[in-house]
Amino acid sequence: MTNGDRKMVVIARLRAAPLVGWQFACVVLLGVLAARLNWEGDPIDALRYMIFGQPLLLIGIVAVLTVWGYFFGMWRRRGAYLRHDGVTLYRGGSARWPLVLVKGVVVTRGETGLHSLRLVVDDDSEVTRELVKLYMLEDPPEVVRDGVMFAAARASGGVRPVTVH
Repeated sequence: MTNGDRKMVVIARLRAAPLVGWQFACVVLLGVLAARLNWEGDPIDALRYMIFGQPLLLIGIVAVLTVWGYFFGMWRRRGAYLRHDGVTLYRGGSARWPLVLVKGVVVTRGETGLHSLRLVVDDDSEVTRELVKLYMLEDPPEVVRDGVMFAAARASGGVRPVTVH
């Protein structure tokens, strides 16, 4: 992969099975919600009833389509989900951080009990940024952590010790 004149280096890939599972769940839920819609009468009356008579069902359909789009985007970038170009760390197609600001990578447990890999960035905030859920990673989290820290050390021009948190 190249980004203009800079070569992209892949740090982590995503497993295909969880992405397919989430997309399948979205399709099933979308089918259930669409089956509950009232399709009787002429199309104008059916559309009017969907918008004004069943607004929560319509909001649910929009939410499922949004989640499905998110997982479809992850599917498209699964081969190079975490990557860097020597200057910037990229996650998927939405998030990016300058490598010189990366101070560490930690494994944390979220509110739902799922472990995730989180990025510690030196930008005067106390919040870590989620990189990826551990069940989605194809590689072990230690390998991904070492890859991010190695890229950050090369970008800052110094060698930083890689620690296990």
